[in-house]
Amino acid sequence: MAKYEYIQAKYSIVNDYRICTLTISNPQSLNSLSTMVLAEIGHFISERIKEADIAVLVITGDGDKSFVAGADIVEMSKLNKKEAVRFAKIGCHVFQTIEDAPFPVIAAVNGYALGGGCELAMACDIRIAADTAKFAQPEVGLGIIPGFFGNYRLSRLVGIGRAKELIFTGRIVKAQEALEMGLVNMVVPKQDLMKAVTEFLEQMLNNDTHAIMRAKLVINKACSGFSGYADDYSDICSDVEEQTAVENEIFADCFSRSGNAKKRMKQFLENQTKKNSNKEKK
Repeated sequence: MAKYEYIQAKYSIVNDYRICTLTISNPQSLNSLSTMVLAEIGHFISERIKEADIAVLVITGDGDKSFVAGADIVEMSKLNKKEAVRFAKIGCHVFQTIEDAPFPVIAAVNGYALGGGCELAMACDIRIAADTAKFAQPEVGLGIIPGFFGNYRLSRLVGIGRAKELIFTGRIVKAQEALEMGLVNMVVPKQDLMKAVTEFLEQMLNNDTHAIMRAKLVINKACSGFSGYADDYSDICSDVEEQTAVENEIFADCFSRSGNAKKRMKQFLENQTKKNSNKEKK
């Protein structure tokens, strides 16, 4: 495995599945995202996808203060327009790799998730935050806008009106408010963050991992054009017939030899029979 300077990988087993926890470690700048940090994250995740050696990826930040405090402002301050395009494309590519990864990706937000850090968390499938975590898109204060597809993902998660409010003001949102607006899925006491992540993984991995991966694929494809308007159902799919066909095909594929549907349904029915039999005996 390649050696990395800014990320650390740790492996564990949950419900007999191999889990990787990827820690972003750039302590001199609160784990900020430079070109090098982004490149290492992208390379590592691409390798995990290629080797298919994990069931779930958890992303967190080093230390107890910051998840990722944003993009590297020192580096950005030196960019010209051409270099800025390249930097934005690198970030977008890495975050899209995260969103499109075949396995679930969980953000364990242990502290500040600002700018690029908030955008990184939003690229993940699930966000579990410490009660001390803070979120913001403060880019307009620096004379720029959110990059790395942050405008789109924030609108998709919290709605266009709320996204504009947060981006226009750049205000910091505490964990509980982030939960209430749908930016995160769960808030737990800081000392229980990784325990809560493990408990979530145990619950999730009681289910069929192949079905979870297929569900992620269908959801991502169906919602790729979602505008953020709560009542704009027509925009959720650019072509409803096409999306229906995709969902039907992947649903049916769960019944193929590569899927576990028949085995799991048989087990479910056997368990139900046992439960009914026990009730009759009582």
